[in-house]
Amino acid sequence: MEKDNKGKFKKNRSVLKNKGMGGMWGNFFTTILILLTIVFLYSLVTEGNKKIENIALSQLAQDIRGGIVESVTIRGDEIEAKYKDSDILKKTKKESGTAFSDTLVNYGLSPEDLSKLTIEIKRESGFAYWLIVAGPFLIPLFFIIFLIWYLSRQVKGAGMQAFTFGQSNARLANPTDKKKVTFKDVAGAKEAKEELMEIVDFLKNPKKFLEIGAQIPKGILLMGAPGTGKTLLARATAGEAGVNFFSISGSEFVEMFVGVGASRVRDLFKLAKAGSPSIIFIDEIDAVGRARGIGVGGGNDEREQTLNQILVEMDGFEPNDKVIVMAATNRPDVLDPAILRPGRFDRRVVIDLPDRKDREEILKVQARNKPLAEDVNFTVLAERTPGFSGADLYSLVNEAAILAARENRKKVSQFDLIRSIEKVMLGPERKSHLLSEKERKITAYHEAGHALVASLLPNADPVHKISIIARGRAGGYTLKLPNEDRKLQSRKEFLDDLAMTMGGYVTEKMIFGDITTGPSNDLQVATSLARDMVTRFGMSEKFGPIALEGARGRAIMGQYSDDKDYSEKFADEIDFEVSKLLTEAKEKAEKLLLENKKVLDLIANKLMEVETLEREEYEKLLESQGIFVGDSKKDPDSLNLN
Repeated sequence: MEKDNKGKFKKNRSVLKNKGMGGMWGNFFTTILILLTIVFLYSLVTEGNKKIENIALSQLAQDIRGGIVESVTIRGDEIEAKYKDSDILKKTKKESGTAFSDTLVNYGLSPEDLSKLTIEIKRESGFAYWLIVAGPFLIPLFFIIFLIWYLSRQVKGAGMQAFTFGQSNARLANPTDKKKVTFKDVAGAKEAKEELMEIVDFLKNPKKFLEIGAQIPKGILLMGAPGTGKTLLARATAGEAGVNFFSISGSEFVEMFVGVGASRVRDLFKLAKAGSPSIIFIDEIDAVGRARGIGVGGGNDEREQTLNQILVEMDGFEPNDKVIVMAATNRPDVLDPAILRPGRFDRRVVIDLPDRKDREEILKVQARNKPLAEDVNFTVLAERTPGFSGADLYSLVNEAAILAARENRKKVSQFDLIRSIEKVMLGPERKSHLLSEKERKITAYHEAGHALVASLLPNADPVHKISIIARGRAGGYTLKLPNEDRKLQSRKEFLDDLAMTMGGYVTEKMIFGDITTGPSNDLQVATSLARDMVTRFGMSEKFGPIALEGARGRAIMGQYSDDKDYSEKFADEIDFEVSKLLTEAKEKAEKLLLENKKVLDLIANKLMEVETLEREEYEKLLESQGIFVGDSKKDPDSLNLN
């Protein structure tokens, strides 16, 4: 039965093949090539015929008497004469029913003349004779018939494409592929894999569930940030279960013609049922699964028609239909409620960013096919990559391999991996971006201000690196990373982050008495964080525990709205509270920098000298001035910030 299903599936799958415009042009040029070949061959035949000259029989007899004829070939009533010292054949005809020798005797040739002549008689068969006679006429006729038949097939194929326009273009991953992905290839995401193992168990042994009256979820919705491995987990589920895997993007359903998307949905589910057990994976389902009823496009909106058809097909599943629908999105807030109700995508698997241990496992998986040096330490790399997704870690390892190959080394070292972290985060180094001496000094003091404030505040993350080398869009950067992954952040941590962010702005104004465009991005980040503290996190002393929508708006019916639930007067008070938080952060940073101006000058001068300071060298520099970062972090009371 399984064999028959596979045969039926392959037959249905073959309908999806579409030659397109490339195939049409290829067939056209093939036809032209065949035409030119036949014309060339025919020209050779015609050129050969031009070398034969027709003469009278009396002229041939006279030439034989003169001894200039080398041989004579007789084909029925036709005579071909080959002359000495000439490539031209001369052709004539003899009298029917009369021997050629008698004809020559009648023209006055003696037996001695005939003895000097080579005479060859060839008797043609009926088929060869008629082929030679009719060939020049039949060959062009056959070519015209073939050309008409060939072009009619192409027209028929183009017409059939109109009927296959509504068929699905889903890509199939064969379960017998040796390179199939399994859960062994997916590091981290333990909870997500545990949820999906039930799906694998059902596809392998559905009888166990059906006998007890349990029904496996028809739809699995994978939710998570971009790059967290949603598609990889879907492929691994199919590979683990050993079933057909149909993958398609939500945008591939939407066309300019109404009804095409719904038709493709029907065809996709038909193929999946024919090749069951199988998994249908719809990536970026929010392209067609947004909330309906927003008044865009009316009742004939193509996206809504496609969504309706998906919902109907999922409701039409029978309990014994071994077809699972999986979908992925990073915007579950805009999905239509009908998708999320029980009976459709009723199981939701959340895939978070990997923690430190998961990042270490992911790095090992990504680096298993790359030659590594002995100094590679994945634990250190995992500590320096908080917030990295699986895709970021893949890019990190790949960039490290590229750096090693660029420098003609056979192994990837720890130094390559450390450099690639900054390349993924900020972009490549801009070595050609040369700063003037004044700009280098401003950048050095700016980054030194960030780093010093972060090191003096008890709730700020430790500084791992300071650099004034331009990278990406940044003229310089201060890299600070937490000691451990955090899911929650406190108000004190946010306040210290605000002060640290304002450190560069305060330093420029304090040292140079002026402000450049350098802190522009810092001010944007600080303002956005302060507004979130007031409107989203309830961290304002004035407003208390109340949540208000910020400038990004709310998701209503699948669309973002900028409507506010408060008056203009209340908005003014929010702006005042945001400004107050930023002012307090600025004053805190300014107080710390004024009290430690000597240390600030020391850090800035060192940066101008070496351009980059790593954590160990930077902390030794602070310790030489009596600042111990570790002790300050442990004992917040050691700093007088009042």
